[in-house]
Amino acid sequence: MLERAFHRGNQLSYKLLSGCKVVLKERRMVLEVMKNCEAIAGKMMKDLALLIQRGAASYSQPTVLNSKMQLKPFQLVGLHWLTLLHQNKLSGILADEMGLGKTVQTISFLASLYQAGLKGPHLITVPASTLGNWVRELSLWCPKLKVLTYQGNMEERRYLRRNILRRQVDFNVIISTYNMTIGCSGDRGLFKKLKLQYAVFDEGHLLKNMDTVRYFHLMEINAQYRLLLTGTPLQNNLLELMSLLNFIMPSVFSSSTSQIAKLFSAKSSEHGSFEKDRIAHAKLLLKPFILRRVKSEVLKQLPAKVEKVELCPMSEKQQKLYSTLLVTLKSSATSEPKVLKTMMMQLRKMANHPLLHRQYYTNEKLAAMSQLMLKEATHHDANPTLIQEDMEVMSDFELHRLCQQYPILESYELQMDLLCDSGKFALLTELLASLKQKGDRVVLFSQFTMMLDIMETFLQHLGHSFIRLDGSTPVADRIVLIDKYNNNSEIFVFLLSTRAGKEGINLASANVVILHDIDLNPYNDKQAEDRCHRVGQTRTVQVFRLVSQESIEVNLLQISQRKLKLEQDVTAAEEGKQGNLSEDMASLLKTVLGL
Repeated sequence: MLERAFHRGNQLSYKLLSGCKVVLKERRMVLEVMKNCEAIAGKMMKDLALLIQRGAASYSQPTVLNSKMQLKPFQLVGLHWLTLLHQNKLSGILADEMGLGKTVQTISFLASLYQAGLKGPHLITVPASTLGNWVRELSLWCPKLKVLTYQGNMEERRYLRRNILRRQVDFNVIISTYNMTIGCSGDRGLFKKLKLQYAVFDEGHLLKNMDTVRYFHLMEINAQYRLLLTGTPLQNNLLELMSLLNFIMPSVFSSSTSQIAKLFSAKSSEHGSFEKDRIAHAKLLLKPFILRRVKSEVLKQLPAKVEKVELCPMSEKQQKLYSTLLVTLKSSATSEPKVLKTMMMQLRKMANHPLLHRQYYTNEKLAAMSQLMLKEATHHDANPTLIQEDMEVMSDFELHRLCQQYPILESYELQMDLLCDSGKFALLTELLASLKQKGDRVVLFSQFTMMLDIMETFLQHLGHSFIRLDGSTPVADRIVLIDKYNNNSEIFVFLLSTRAGKEGINLASANVVILHDIDLNPYNDKQAEDRCHRVGQTRTVQVFRLVSQESIEVNLLQISQRKLKLEQDVTAAEEGKQGNLSEDMASLLKTVLGL
């Protein structure tokens, strides 16, 4: 009857009305899930309040831990929060800020279970870059836990699986990488069959999207409880929050996963009071299952972090090249996102160092160089035209290294004045000399691997000792390099790529962080700073952000500062105003290029 009235009175189609009924049904289903979750949360909230009220002094660390290792007071609270979750038969998310020891708190929790007679097995799934660090920390903090590392080639893993399922190997904890855990059907089959007490997932924010193959396969792991570890602030997207809740509490959410995904997808949740209310409600419900502390709250004894932005005037040649590039880009400007992204990268590279482009090696020079290459034994049958074509896509610094590689091209090597010709290098020359004189030690970050290559030449020229780690550094070598730097105070600089410096790297022996170039995502820079400003730091940490004056980097800095000011706890209702990073970048480029 209602449908007929709508149809006659407002000429609404049955299809539209039917769609509205589906949406309302889905909303009712989600509200019911919310209600169930709220009921679960009630008791937990009371227990959590009592836990906080009692404080760390009421708790002691497990006796099975290495007696030489002592948990910090806030880590003891974290340990007993995890114990509280376990007592309530709940899974959870440990989301402490990076540098507060989520690894140590997790190991201590597994040790407490061991002490209580729950000896596993447990699974710890980690990014490949942190595997070695986890194995070392497990051995250091709780040697009584027998740890099995699940890795190797296909045949080695097949052999391991057979021994595990036949109980021919004794272990309390299996540790593996995300790729190895779900790498092939055999890997996935193992963790479906093996009855685990806890499955721990480091860098748990990787599971915020339920519509991925990784999420689907990891959901199939046969674990009684799940613990996610993440130091990255959760984004204000209800679907992402629900994805995490669904992962840690599938018994509550699994029957409604598809409805939640459909109702709260990004497009449908951007507008409307219902979705906004659900965002606030979901965050409130998430609170009992997530523990989030930041260093300023719990580490009163941690030395301060002093941040400074250094606006670096570009060198005379660099400024001219940047202005010429900007004019060229404006003449070919377009609103196409991919083109804008390329243009932005070109401007950023020029703002950092001219040698990231090609202008000193003209086509005439390349033609002469390609002819000389024919005299090399490796190229005497080559086509000079093809050699030149390969050279034309290389940057000046790549061509400089090519000249170093082939003696016949030695006369074309760039002189040191060009290698050091950037505004940031001029400032670094003075800054590093001053820091070295005071006995400071430096971690120097760049996003660009080739920028690190240029920095190596620069540091060698200045006579500064250094070591380097980037994304291409083998996992097995990372800990060796970190230990070498931490144990040898004579090494002045640790060179790091910003993205490679996010996980499993403790460089508290350094007290100065220099960000040669800021990242598009400000949280990547914050994580880089936490390599030094963390538990174990004894000196004030100085952070220098180098920004080329009158360049696109000034605009990037403004965007980063705005986003960081809006960072809030995951329960903050206003977090959704952060905006979209890619949209901000597109808007920035249109402004710079005058579109």
